Amino acid sequence: MTRDATDGPEVEWSRLKAQELRALAARGAAAILPVASMEQHGPHLPVQTDACLGLEVARRAARLAWDDAPAVVAPVVWQGLSEHHMPFGGTLTLSHQTFRAVLMDLIESLRRQGFRRILLSNSHGGNITALNALVDEMGARRAEDLGAPALVAATYAVEAAEAFAPLLEDQDGVQHACEAETSMMLACAPDLVDAAILGEVGTPFPGRALGGGGAHRWRPFEHLTGDGALGVPARATAEKGEALLAAGAQSLAALLRDDAVWAAAGDRRGAATGGVPFADR
Repeated sequence: MTRDATDGPEVEWSRLKAQELRALAARGAAAILPVASMEQHGPHLPVQTDACLGLEVARRAARLAWDDAPAVVAPVVWQGLSEHHMPFGGTLTLSHQTFRAVLMDLIESLRRQGFRRILLSNSHGGNITALNALVDEMGARRAEDLGAPALVAATYAVEAAEAFAPLLEDQDGVQHACEAETSMMLACAPDLVDAAILGEVGTPFPGRALGGGGAHRWRPFEHLTGDGALGVPARATAEKGEALLAAGAQSLAALLRDDAVWAAAGDRRGAATGGVPFADR
């Protein structure tokens, strides 16, 4: 989406000067690192859909939160975990090991630049488990390393799920190349959407990938859909997409503004333990 002067402050890392970024770090600004994928999105959407939407939501969130909690948006990490989409073509994927290594290096770069609040803003469902594991691992180090940044991972579609549901007609959240993602792409990059075939693509989500509640087993995406789109793209409109983008940005802006999200962990062990877990009584 084209930016003009009325959009608010410049928040994109790649458009700022080095000294401007140093100044933002010095004033305690957060760094948003959008994490996405480059994968097939059915016959009607471009393979950059997750990267495009993730970056757009992050930019909007940074501008919304600017007065209370300034933030700068790093270039989107378009390489994600997309092995399950490989059979459809058009997909570039990383291994879990490489994905983790790339993110750790970028997080360390942000830390060395002085940023102490880092939001990993995710826009691809296949990244969620790995991102949570990375945040757990690196967060555990913070107790012993006072210079480590506060690290938060969030997926905008999950954070905004409650706001998304009433905006959608045939699904209650984001699926894949669906009513939601197609609407958002119609709002921010309509020239990349093949609107003429929206009524011909998509597979209604069966409601669950496996039988029970929390059971997990890896499945390739062709297990769920024959054309790479899961959901009902025919319901998409640009107006709906604008409302979804706004809700997604609001959800991330709320995280940026929430001091409790960024505060160091407390310690409720009390004097009885002398500050040492499992102390002798």
